[in-house]
Amino acid sequence: MTSPIAPSDRAVTGSPVTGSGTRRAAGLLVLTALAPGVALGLLFLSDGLAATSLPGLPDSGAVTRWGLPVVQAVRDASATVAVGVVVLAATCLPTAPGSSDGSGGGLRRVSSTQRLLLKVGAVTAMAWAWSTLAMLIFVYADASGEPVGGEGFWSQTWFFATSYDPGRYLLTGAALAALLATACLMIRRPEGMGFAALVALAGVWPMALGGHATGSLDHNRLVELQLFHLVGVTVWTVGLVGLLVVRRHLGDNLGPVVRRYSRLAGWCLLLVALSGVSGAALRLPGASALTTSYGAMLAVKVTVLSAVAALGWWQRTRIVRRIECGASSAFARLAFYEVVLLLTGAGAGVALSRTNTPAPETDPSLSNAQALLGTDLPPELGIGEWFTQWKPDLIWLTVALAMTAWYLSAVLRLRARGDGWPLLRTIAWLLGWLLVVWATSGSPGVYGRVLFSMHMVQHMTIATAAPTFLVLGAPITLALRALPRRTDGSLGPREWLQEALRSFLAHLLTLPVVTAGMFVVSLAVFYYSGLFELSLESHTMHVAMVAHFLLTGFLLANCLVGIDPGIHRPMFPLRVVLLMVTFGFHALFSVSLMSSDQVLALDWFSALQRPWGASLLDDQQFGASLGWALGDYPLAILAGALIVRWVASDRRERRRFDRSEARTGGQVMADYNAYLSRLGKLDGSLEPSRDPAPPPAPESTGERQE
Repeated sequence: MTSPIAPSDRAVTGSPVTGSGTRRAAGLLVLTALAPGVALGLLFLSDGLAATSLPGLPDSGAVTRWGLPVVQAVRDASATVAVGVVVLAATCLPTAPGSSDGSGGGLRRVSSTQRLLLKVGAVTAMAWAWSTLAMLIFVYADASGEPVGGEGFWSQTWFFATSYDPGRYLLTGAALAALLATACLMIRRPEGMGFAALVALAGVWPMALGGHATGSLDHNRLVELQLFHLVGVTVWTVGLVGLLVVRRHLGDNLGPVVRRYSRLAGWCLLLVALSGVSGAALRLPGASALTTSYGAMLAVKVTVLSAVAALGWWQRTRIVRRIECGASSAFARLAFYEVVLLLTGAGAGVALSRTNTPAPETDPSLSNAQALLGTDLPPELGIGEWFTQWKPDLIWLTVALAMTAWYLSAVLRLRARGDGWPLLRTIAWLLGWLLVVWATSGSPGVYGRVLFSMHMVQHMTIATAAPTFLVLGAPITLALRALPRRTDGSLGPREWLQEALRSFLAHLLTLPVVTAGMFVVSLAVFYYSGLFELSLESHTMHVAMVAHFLLTGFLLANCLVGIDPGIHRPMFPLRVVLLMVTFGFHALFSVSLMSSDQVLALDWFSALQRPWGASLLDDQQFGASLGWALGDYPLAILAGALIVRWVASDRRERRRFDRSEARTGGQVMADYNAYLSRLGKLDGSLEPSRDPAPPPAPESTGERQE
């Protein structure tokens, strides 16, 4: 984090956006045409635009062959710009004071520099939406072999968009892009930029689902790698684009903003490099594939990435110091070269996605399990397989590693300034994420889509066990104590966390009745509707399932035993009732499954044709009994933690009362005893109106917020 700087009027509110700023924004938008040009050039050199036809599938025509890579490149470039400028505006640029006199009081608002970036985001998001719809048309034409606009073409395109996964991904991406464009035009407060940034990042997910991983055997892992790759490239590229647009309006804050961005770009470089290398290793059957057209285009991307990394290192070590000394022109030239190289890489990525991956030496026909799971059926589950079967879930493994690294660094930051942090909280946090990793990447993750019993082990670990330990780690309290406070008017992680805690949605979701209701109702809705089977079939729904139950479990545990601020917590007796009622419903759900003779997700489990293990019904009933049994140890941990919190709260209240009595010489207790004495003298009196008014009684026992 940079040293604090005084938020001057120019830096906070931004200088008026002149025509030159608009011309620079338009020039950068025109620059995005570089990506389609590079894509067409590489495809032309590799004969990727030549007419081809498969047996029974005619060529769809030159319009599709040339139009598809163009609109895909426009989609990728415009999506990159839209996501990046919104993230940059939300996290790096100063906001403006909310009061009319500019004194800085009251609610803050979007500054003129942020508004300029949001205008760029709105235009590029609209281009993203329209190019995605055009891509939907060309993708169907390419897949069906029909020319665009032929007889029945449009009705079949709509059927493709609503009935097949590739069409759904594109339609969802277009809808999210349109929502982002609308949000960018309507935003007036900084909180809206946070919503827009979340929508923008969510729009990257459909792009990852339909990227290079389409049709690959290990589809889920490649989708996760593609997601990391796209997020890294997007934030990296358009941070530069946004800074080029608004650099003249940042004034003295340009240096700190560039330094802040450089740190973010460094992490993006690491993410892009690791995800790209891992994805290439999964796609290429061997080293000999590097000599093919696919390998050549991959080499182009690697070369571009290396060049941009070198320029980024130069910017980090030399240019930032010159900017802080007042020389901003050097940054503009270097950033322009980086943008050109990154857009060249985007065009190479489009050409790469339109080039067939080299086929492996052996290509056997897929079994049902391989077609459904994307991998071989795991071996029969035994005692050893509980510990030896692992398949990394890259999304949750990355989240767990990132959260663990952040927590440890925050604890070290506190200790470096002389503040302590309980060791047991750190152990609880590490244990919670270790359980998440085991549930998603260990044997429950490997067998969770094959055996209902192992799915229930995964569910109980994610929904009850892991959240309990995560709550005991008190992450929100640690974040508020360790994250640095920004003084230049921009919104960093600490400021966004505070905004989230103050939001209406947070207040609603943390109400005890709402929290318990989500935990219980979502359990029944998930398993007794088609959502459970959909989570087995769809990687997107599986990720959403894990996120939902981890969040609901965290909210419930935080309501019961947490110490973090921003949570509505009832009195301790009501917490005990809430705990018993919630887990009582959970046990009732398990008992209902144990007594049921209807197999959940029957079509999925039957199609796997598992040759070993118990029958589908026996495995489901065994899983229900496991769900009942596995609910006991989180219940015991929560009950124990609740008792400890209750006893500690009573002790704090007694100490507070004793200190109050010491200051007043026991006056409160003396007044209360005198009141009781007067009540005794009036006992049996026929004049109740003469009852003396009671003195202020000692405050009831309650929990002091830590």
